[in-house]
Amino acid sequence: MAQRLELPRKQIQMSLSFILSSLLFFSAGAQQTPPAENKTIILPTLKHQAFAKGEKLNYEISYGWLDAGEASIEIKKENHTIADREVYHIVGLGNSTGTFNWFFKVRDRYETYLDKNGVFPWIFVRDIHEGGFNLQQYYTFNPYEQKVVTEKKKEFEVPIGVQDMISSFYRARANDYSKAKPGDVFEFKAFVDNEIWPLKIKYLGVEKKEVNDKIYDCMVFSPVVQTGRIFKKEEDLKVWITRDKNKIPVMAEAHILVGSIKMQLVNYSGLANPIAIIED
Repeated sequence: MAQRLELPRKQIQMSLSFILSSLLFFSAGAQQTPPAENKTIILPTLKHQAFAKGEKLNYEISYGWLDAGEASIEIKKENHTIADREVYHIVGLGNSTGTFNWFFKVRDRYETYLDKNGVFPWIFVRDIHEGGFNLQQYYTFNPYEQKVVTEKKKEFEVPIGVQDMISSFYRARANDYSKAKPGDVFEFKAFVDNEIWPLKIKYLGVEKKEVNDKIYDCMVFSPVVQTGRIFKKEEDLKVWITRDKNKIPVMAEAHILVGSIKMQLVNYSGLANPIAIIED
């Protein structure tokens, strides 16, 4: 009799959830009533050329030799304004595939409405279904009052420019790394699960990286992660980012307590700039 494949379910759940949510790091149709503008609050402005409407990135995720899932993140070709400011509508999707659907099915959807000029969120939506665990979140950000209101009407004070799980991805890409030196740490704050978290990424250097038969000129980063529950060492998660104005992740690799998870770029479209491919 064939033996059922047994994998450490809880560890896989934590690991896949981490990869899908933080690397997307890594349906919100409701309208937000613009807050009364506080003239004493000056919202941040961040000049960059990293992304624009129409950009879409597709990834494949593997656990060891198994195809585990697929993920995509897209800036919709839509026109939206909130509080008289232009915003991007961004949708990230993460799904398990193949064998993983058999024992751990994932159907995740994330959305953010991102301020075009300030690269901070106004609305965040999270709708996840992971192996029997379901969670829906809807956060409304009011930077003028430095507050976030959740779907349960709970109110939290936050700093100006605080990020959400998806906007953090774009905020990191908007950074200027041209003068970065190995060991430099870049930090900003995100509001995640009703708490403010310091997100840190460490710059490791430059490297040529082959991904799906293409060789990219990359910068290498290590998001600073908590050790013990999933990762043995702080640098067990590495991300390779194109060394160009787009700064898109082409690969992320996580060495976890029960194996390794890899996310690779499959295809892309709508990039704002030429991509740093050395050999195709």
